[in-house]
Amino acid sequence: MKNENIPARIDRLISQEAIFSQDSTTLSPNTIRKNRHHTRITRLNNRAEILFITSYPPRECGIATYSQDLISALNKKFSKSLSIKICALENGESTYDYPEEVKYKLDTSNSSSFLNLIEKINNDNQIQLVLIQHEFGFYNDQKQSLLQLMYELIKPIVVVFHTVLPKPDAQLQLEVKNIVAASKSIIVMTNTSAEILRNDYGISNKKINVIAHGTHLVQHLNEKLLKEKYNLAGRKVLTTFGLLSAGKSLETTLDALPAIINNCPEVIFLIIGKTHPEVVKNDGEVYRESLVQKVKDLGIQNNVRFINKYLALAELLEYLQLTDIYLFTTNDPNQAVSGTFAYAMSCGCPIISTPIPHAKEVLTKDTGIIIDFKNSKQLAENVNLLLNDISLRKSLVVNGLQKIVSTAWENSAVGHARLFQTITGNKIQLQYNLPELNLSHLKAMTTEFAMIQFSKINQPNLKSGYTLDDNARALVATCMGFKLFHEKESLNDIRKYLTFIKFCQQPGGEFLNYVDRDRNFTDQNREVNLEDSNGRAIWALGYVVSLKEMLPKDIIADAISIFEKAMLDKKSLNAPRAMSFTMKGIFYFHKGKKSTDYLDLVHLYADRLVELYKNESNLNWNWYEDYMTYANSVLPEAMLYAWLMTGESIYKDIARTSFDFLLSITFNKNGIEVISNKGWLHKGEKAGRFGEQPIDVADTIMTLGKFYDVFMDEDYHQKMEIAFNWFLGNNRLHQIIYNPCTGGCYDGLEETHVNLNQGAESTVSYLMARLTMEKYKNEQ
Repeated sequence: MKNENIPARIDRLISQEAIFSQDSTTLSPNTIRKNRHHTRITRLNNRAEILFITSYPPRECGIATYSQDLISALNKKFSKSLSIKICALENGESTYDYPEEVKYKLDTSNSSSFLNLIEKINNDNQIQLVLIQHEFGFYNDQKQSLLQLMYELIKPIVVVFHTVLPKPDAQLQLEVKNIVAASKSIIVMTNTSAEILRNDYGISNKKINVIAHGTHLVQHLNEKLLKEKYNLAGRKVLTTFGLLSAGKSLETTLDALPAIINNCPEVIFLIIGKTHPEVVKNDGEVYRESLVQKVKDLGIQNNVRFINKYLALAELLEYLQLTDIYLFTTNDPNQAVSGTFAYAMSCGCPIISTPIPHAKEVLTKDTGIIIDFKNSKQLAENVNLLLNDISLRKSLVVNGLQKIVSTAWENSAVGHARLFQTITGNKIQLQYNLPELNLSHLKAMTTEFAMIQFSKINQPNLKSGYTLDDNARALVATCMGFKLFHEKESLNDIRKYLTFIKFCQQPGGEFLNYVDRDRNFTDQNREVNLEDSNGRAIWALGYVVSLKEMLPKDIIADAISIFEKAMLDKKSLNAPRAMSFTMKGIFYFHKGKKSTDYLDLVHLYADRLVELYKNESNLNWNWYEDYMTYANSVLPEAMLYAWLMTGESIYKDIARTSFDFLLSITFNKNGIEVISNKGWLHKGEKAGRFGEQPIDVADTIMTLGKFYDVFMDEDYHQKMEIAFNWFLGNNRLHQIIYNPCTGGCYDGLEETHVNLNQGAESTVSYLMARLTMEKYKNEQ
């Protein structure tokens, strides 16, 4: 077997490794896959049904929209685990043509309707939990019927209080206490509401859960283009939206407008939304007509636009993204939370608001401005302040987005699903859905030259320039996608990233890493060790060559030429990660070229890693160094490749032992927590926390995939799923790291928040992890 080529040796060794299946107590790889597929089908058939009792579209009200948005988020994330059904609230006068998820209806004006619903739910074996969206106005006529329903249901109940009134009288306090007593758990949307329940109603903190009102992720589209689209070019736009009623106190803004127009004549105030259906039913359009008359009396017709309709979500979000300042002027101090306020903030609007509890929690001097109720003078002064200070507006936007990002509907879905799981005694096994592949941010970050290094939120920051590291990873990710989907349009990007690597290659074969926006190499190349960057480039080039049978000949020829030039003098390489990345490159190069080239280097590097391992490892520390830093999984992965290329069993043994040791450190009962970049893990010390980077999670997933392919150990496959769910919200903060709206990935998980920027490293790392999971999608 001395003359055996490397791909043949790899196949033989993997086949030999599968001899474990000869042991009658161990399942064969095919049996493992069949069993996993059977488990997946069983889970789908046993999804937990959750019944939402709520108003629901096409009924037009804030809670109906809220429920629809929450249920949409739950379905997108957990449709394999949860089946959400609706009991739609009606008031006896109106009926609607509901979508198929509406299973029951409840006429809140009719006590017999409550009794019928009790019987239906109790006899419905599919329902495991009932969630009630509570607003006092829904049940004013049938308060006792609501309590009867709650006390006679045999299913666990969660109640969401949309209004929590402070300083209740004895009757209201008793009403709320009775509702809470019949519930397994209570959800409120602000910490203020939770505090009121504790202090004014005497509700136990154990029953209270704070899950913020959800918000929509947006792409932050070009404001100028949006203004042109909606005939607002050249205007400074003030906006408010929502179903109109006197409680909105829009007169406060109208009275402030003359002073604002005097400062900024191009200002326009958009009043978006229909009159509230209950207001129309009782008073007609009296309130709207009074506003129209006031606009005429003030002579500001050219500075106010009424948009008298219930906007589709996409259109609403575009209006908010073109808004210069959002105004929230309710005159109700007891309004606990506002969806309109939250949506505006998530769209990047600077906010001026009256002091409702929600505003007081979210708006600080760094994130927005609070004014007194009905104070038009304060409103005018602060609007003019923001219109005259662009930098202040931008600062409020960035800080506001950081404050509000945790409230994304995706995070709200995670919070609700985890609560459902707890209430049912962990009978619900949460399985996260794989997001659809989205290359939008990868493409947005890629110029005609290469992939840009950093972004500000999701806007590419060309000033940051380009790096070899990022474009090498982008080349691997794009090739992985091409291997799976064979999309010809990917070839242009493959050529682009490959050409950039060639651009970075120097006459001696080595690579420089840092390139500025003008395509000049920067001084940073002389200040930083570039060995790891060079190793990543070799890995990327080898990966291209491994697709020799798929990619066009010119791409393969170029990759081979650059690779061979880069390998001219590599014997002096000693950095563990640089050697490991280079071995990965050689492994993939061999798969494509089917040769035994560079085997001497593989032996040299692997032996050096063996010596490092022997010098540092002991009973409690199975590692190559006396600390763990970044890209840790590449070391055992490279040793695995070394075994596959050489057949030296010591490489395999160390690969498995060291990788299992790494996994024992980074995985715990909560999921995966990779080594923090705030402080590396040193031998004999506890691991640091916070500062978790997407690249390390992605590297772990890719390495787990390779170890699973070779050893067919089910534990590796399970850990792949657990690790990937880190991106989807199964992490220390229970917040998404991957942004499904932009296709970008946040730059890190910090102590209290995610880093909102979506740079090249994190975005491409996520894509490599997602493409790795695609290979096993049908086995999950």
